[in-house]
Amino acid sequence: MKNTLLLTLLILILGCSKNEVSDNPSNPDAFNNRAVGSSANELLSSNTYKSLKVEVQYMTGFEPDAQAIIHLQNFLTGFVNKPNGLTIVTKEIAANANTTLNVEDIINIEKANRTAFSTANEIAIYILYTNGVYNENNVLGVAYRNTSATLFGKKIRDNSGGLGQASRTKLEATVLGHEVAHLLGLVDIGTVMQTPHKDLTHGSHCNNQDCLMYYASETTDVLGFLLTGNIPSLDVNCMADLRGNGGK
Repeated sequence: MKNTLLLTLLILILGCSKNEVSDNPSNPDAFNNRAVGSSANELLSSNTYKSLKVEVQYMTGFEPDAQAIIHLQNFLTGFVNKPNGLTIVTKEIAANANTTLNVEDIINIEKANRTAFSTANEIAIYILYTNGVYNENNVLGVAYRNTSATLFGKKIRDNSGGLGQASRTKLEATVLGHEVAHLLGLVDIGTVMQTPHKDLTHGSHCNNQDCLMYYASETTDVLGFLLTGNIPSLDVNCMADLRGNGGK
């Protein structure tokens, strides 16, 4: 029992602490109110859920890039075992008055707007595109609960698509894939590492700077790379981790 408690505390300390929300059994939607990575096996394997639904809600003026959504669909299709398939649905919601957000603000927006929840055979992910920025200035996206992630639309728009900037598709697809991969338990937050490759300096991230799960992929530190490079993919270690936890 003591060793289990110490391991749990270590995961919480070394993981993306800014992104994590603990379980809250008193919440009527307790399944979707767990820590990031805690539904990794349920998302990756077909043991419990045979299909996956991704609900993408965006605030007015920040509609997702169509090619980035296609890239997300291909990314998920390549790694999750869902014999009945996956669907992505998008919906516009009202802009938020407060344009500087913290995790609690985001949770309240999700509570007011989310409509896709897990059922007997289908598990659901919620992704929010905001009209604002995070309260940590260089952050482009966060995964904050076991089936929930946010992209900061204004921050992404301000840093892509212009002269001397990476394309919006590249930046948005990179951040989308990175945050969803956190929901799939990378790195070592619900999906056990097959080979040690965690970046201990940056928590639940890969130590390979060419991997999608390198810490920079969710911050403005990635901007220079995307000017000339392609959308990052998972490296062999991260892919092996997903396969080891029920993924393809």
